[in-house]
Amino acid sequence: MITGVLKSVDQFLNIRLDNIKVSDEARHPHMMAVKNCFIRGSVVRYVQLPAEHVDTQLLEDATRREAANQAKR
Repeated sequence: MITGVLKSVDQFLNIRLDNIKVSDEARHPHMMAVKNCFIRGSVVRYVQLPAEHVDTQLLEDATRREAANQAKR
């Protein structure tokens, strides 16, 4: 498992993480020197976000902007 600060996600579920930490250092020693990573969406099994770290107002605003942009097209 890899944990870190979520920086971006695209429509293909490609994820960019900063300040990553690996839970099983023995299994993934090559990841110990890495601070940032890109995870291809096709290999993602699940994403867990603590509720207290989700800015729902920001998500609602982004959803409204996206819906408005789609309506203009």
